[in-house]
Amino acid sequence: MSWVVVDVEADGPIPGDYSMVALGAIIADESLNRKFYARLRPISPKWMDEALRVCGFTRQETLTFNDPLLIMKSFAEWLNIEAGSHPFFLSDNNGFDWQFVNWYFHHFLGKNPFGHNSGNLLSLYQGLSKNIYSTFQHILKAKHDHNPVNDAASNAEALLEMKYQLGLKINL
Repeated sequence: MSWVVVDVEADGPIPGDYSMVALGAIIADESLNRKFYARLRPISPKWMDEALRVCGFTRQETLTFNDPLLIMKSFAEWLNIEAGSHPFFLSDNNGFDWQFVNWYFHHFLGKNPFGHNSGNLLSLYQGLSKNIYSTFQHILKAKHDHNPVNDAASNAEALLEMKYQLGLKINL
């Protein structure tokens, strides 16, 4: 199994009504050099200005982004090459990120290479620390800047920190 840390930026709170506008992923291994990044053209006429401000895009910019069908095909191919037949989706907010990635894969390709499971980095850290109130922000090496590949890389670094410094038993 390959652990794939994923981050999404969107122009609203839910897929279908709103659009995923940027997608970043990284294979969680010691090298942290196998990365995927794409910007996706909106699929919906709806958007929220405040959501776009968070990710640093204007609506006009997003309209010039790439075809989401081609991006999801490319992401599936990248996963197959880099993660093999058993990729595992991990995110710091999988309730948000997973819903967009899962919806886009099913909508555009008819299946999700991740299957039906995902993991939440915060929950993993809370279990490791045995404290449901803990956060892992203090072990992040880079501040999140809402570039999804940068944020995914920062979260993958935190996962490595959990393994090597905090004793998480995980095969990466």
